[in-house]
Amino acid sequence: MLATDIDSATASAAAAGGAEKRAYVKRIFSEIAPRYDLLNHVLSLNIDRSWRRAAIAKLDIARNPTGAYLDLCAGTLDVSAALSMTGGFRGLVIGADFAEPMLVAGAGKVERSKVAPVAADAVDLPIASGSLAGAVVAFGIRNVAGLDEALREAFRVLAPQAKLVILEFSTPRARILKSLYLFYFRRVLPIIGRFISGHRTAYTYLPRSVANFPVEEELANRIEAAGFTGVSWSSLSFGVAAIHVGQRPL
Repeated sequence: MLATDIDSATASAAAAGGAEKRAYVKRIFSEIAPRYDLLNHVLSLNIDRSWRRAAIAKLDIARNPTGAYLDLCAGTLDVSAALSMTGGFRGLVIGADFAEPMLVAGAGKVERSKVAPVAADAVDLPIASGSLAGAVVAFGIRNVAGLDEALREAFRVLAPQAKLVILEFSTPRARILKSLYLFYFRRVLPIIGRFISGHRTAYTYLPRSVANFPVEEELANRIEAAGFTGVSWSSLSFGVAAIHVGQRPL
């Protein structure tokens, strides 16, 4: 079997949540870190910026502008930077990601007095229970090896009434739009991603990971099962992405 075939098989297994997922995800995101931001903006036609702003707005930081907030699966700290620069914000953002090269690649975006990057796994956070005013995870929760464990860990570190906001890719449901989207996602995106990043499988993994991720209703149910209340979700860009919001009860 060729090396490319082995890599593709590993990507498929990781996307499906196989035993290889944690190691594979950590490796590929460490490898593509230098070009991750460029690829995000190119592949999403720059719409990802507005999606992140919409997710941050759902945190309702005006309720506690001096609190500590978690940017989970923070990557290159795009959300951390945007949150820390939100008008009226005077707190601290903890940007947690287990692929340390991603955090290093984004370090120049943030003020260290406002953002604290931390190399940590989403299922085992070095954060005191009940200490955070809110948490947001953008395009990272589907990469976690242990979705339910990560949701329970987010619940643990949040204070009562604090919100968890999840921004993640989804699949449009309208037939024609879905067909166009899947063609781009499965055929065009991997070619562009491979060309820009130089990585053979990272952008083959992406559409497969989305295909294996729970649909909006199922994700909402699993957020509720982790203990959150008032769980709701809304679609973005005709169903290309979705925002879920849950709150830790009193």
